[in-house]
Amino acid sequence: MRVRVEPFTSSREHLLAGLAYADLRVRWGMARAFAHGLVPDDPFKGLYLAREQVEALLPLAVGETLWATAEQSNNNGSHGQHEQNGHTAVSYEQQIASSRAHWQARTAATTNNKEETPLRLAQLTHAFQLNDLELDIFLIALLPELDPRYERLFAYLQDDVTQKRPSIDLILNLLTDDFNEKLSARPLLAAHGRLRQQKLLDCFHDGPRTNPTELDMFVRPPTHLVHYLLGEAVLDEALVGCAVWADLAEPVREAQWLSAELHSRLLACTARDTAVCNLAFYGGYGLGQLAAAHSIASQRQEPLLIIDCAQLDWAEQLPQLLRDGRLYGAVLYCKNWDVLLEAHRPPQSVIEALWAYPGIVILAGVQAWQARRVMHLKPLYEVRFPEPAYEERRQIWAHYLQHTAVGNNPDPNDLHNLANHFKFSPGQIADVVATAGHIARWQDEPLDTPHLLTASRTHSNQNLADLATKIKLRHSWHDIILPEDTRQQLQELINQARQRPVVHHAWGFGAKLAGKGISALFTGEPGTGKTMSADIITGELGLDLYKVDLSSLVSKYIGETEKNLERVFTEAATSNAVLFFDEADAIFGKRSEVKDSKDRYANLEISYLLQRMEAYDGIAILATNMRANLDEAFTRRFDFITDFPFPEADAREEIWRIHFPPQAPVADGLDLALLAQRYPVAGGSIRKMVLAAAFLAARAGEPISMSHLFHAARRDYQKMGRLLEESLFV
Repeated sequence: MRVRVEPFTSSREHLLAGLAYADLRVRWGMARAFAHGLVPDDPFKGLYLAREQVEALLPLAVGETLWATAEQSNNNGSHGQHEQNGHTAVSYEQQIASSRAHWQARTAATTNNKEETPLRLAQLTHAFQLNDLELDIFLIALLPELDPRYERLFAYLQDDVTQKRPSIDLILNLLTDDFNEKLSARPLLAAHGRLRQQKLLDCFHDGPRTNPTELDMFVRPPTHLVHYLLGEAVLDEALVGCAVWADLAEPVREAQWLSAELHSRLLACTARDTAVCNLAFYGGYGLGQLAAAHSIASQRQEPLLIIDCAQLDWAEQLPQLLRDGRLYGAVLYCKNWDVLLEAHRPPQSVIEALWAYPGIVILAGVQAWQARRVMHLKPLYEVRFPEPAYEERRQIWAHYLQHTAVGNNPDPNDLHNLANHFKFSPGQIADVVATAGHIARWQDEPLDTPHLLTASRTHSNQNLADLATKIKLRHSWHDIILPEDTRQQLQELINQARQRPVVHHAWGFGAKLAGKGISALFTGEPGTGKTMSADIITGELGLDLYKVDLSSLVSKYIGETEKNLERVFTEAATSNAVLFFDEADAIFGKRSEVKDSKDRYANLEISYLLQRMEAYDGIAILATNMRANLDEAFTRRFDFITDFPFPEADAREEIWRIHFPPQAPVADGLDLALLAQRYPVAGGSIRKMVLAAAFLAARAGEPISMSHLFHAARRDYQKMGRLLEESLFV
């Protein structure tokens, strides 16, 4: 009659039954120790070696010990039948075999039950494919972690009161009393063995010896594994700060913006009944990569472990990471994957470890890369998350603004400008709206468009500030005097920036364009308004202005100028800013007929700059004083070329006038027409003269008068090295 085997009712009951089985091995070892040479009541045990002990060791053959070898008992004539507490050595072996068989039968009955009780020790065994001997080793090492009594027993068996954890030698002796079997089992406890390699056991030395043998090393399971077996669901403390469990019950905000086609394809490739694969996610922040990972883990009914590659010490923490992932059967989501790439390839050791992981690994970054020598082990699917187009961005803005003052009565122009000028992902738009709300609350105002523009500029890539100077916008159309045609060209540039969605997307012109940005060339003498015009344009569009000094990027070393320019445009791609390249003469001045290799490379630098400007999706403006040096092949590559002429006398008079603030004290008889006729200088010089005169007047405690302005003009002429005629300054 077949006896029915009762399944375990809990994971803890299963664990304790396994430990009871391991306890029999310890008892077997104690029985042999009592029978063959260890003295249980020696008060100085482990503190010295008596002559009698040494004499007992000398006759032993290689592999024999005082208590742990069956041959020793045969030499004593007992043939393993020594009585100890009513049991014999042979009966312990029988009990061990019987206990293991019964434990395994109950384990199988539990795991085969339709209403399965999760057994954590069984899950650990299955996750790491441990064989019977490896599981025995793990259980023996686990005993003192749950019951301190075993510390004393192990100290006794190792003949040293300080050795409270089992050594490799002791564990091997508890597994077998045959020296050949002991040698065969030894690799299981080696550094390359599964138990230590997978971080299921830590190996250490505890004692004064500086060069212990491998057999003298001690082992113990990490505390984290003990907590796991007792039912806790926590990561190893070593992973705190670089890995975290995702809450799959909490929806990810970007999930609703995932393409239905992309989402469906992902779930089809990662279903539980398909071959396990790895995934390479490409895309910037907030495009839905994490939402896709949530969907995959939820569909597979597996936990999702989020790993920050920028915080992980791969050499030290990768084994713990993979161990915890295996324990819980998790999908691994590795964000910031790009930090590992060198020459578009990750370290081979990391790749091989990740490809050996039995579950799905998702590697999320921006740069394209490829793995070597592992593609036959597990397929890698590349998944690109595209940035939303204008119309989709407009819908996302409307969605997140629906419960704000802007959303209750949205101005179509506001939504248009936000979606047009700020190429944000859904995640970034959500962040911007939240930040704008904080700004509005701090200012005790209802959230409105200015708050959104400020927040949008804040959330744009700020790294460009490391390569260029961010200009604080302070000018408007009232601050600049320009010819009507020049002013009209600038207005057309602004209009083109605002109407790009209509022309490029709605009307389909963008499909034929390599770059959808705007490139402009401002030419004119210094001080004629080029920088101020870039300031005004940027302010009209609600963007940031970054001034790039081309002279600081030009290098005498071949290829370095292009690298410097590439860094600028790479950062600018996510800055949502206007680029203003000042001092363009530093590079345009090199454009010449090719007479030698230096001339050829100089012209290559100019061509590279123009190519990057054409590919840039934003607005890029170059300023130069050398229009005469530019040929037709060069100028046709710009969308706008705007000349800033030297101002005539009537224009100079207006420039003098606008540079006096309304609150500035001005003396009677200020003749601005005379100043405009007498001093043929550009607006930049006029501004400096007015400011210098204001300081002179302030020192004298007087209103600004003609004498102050004459003196300021003299100093400006001296600075510029111009001829000083006294009649000009009286």
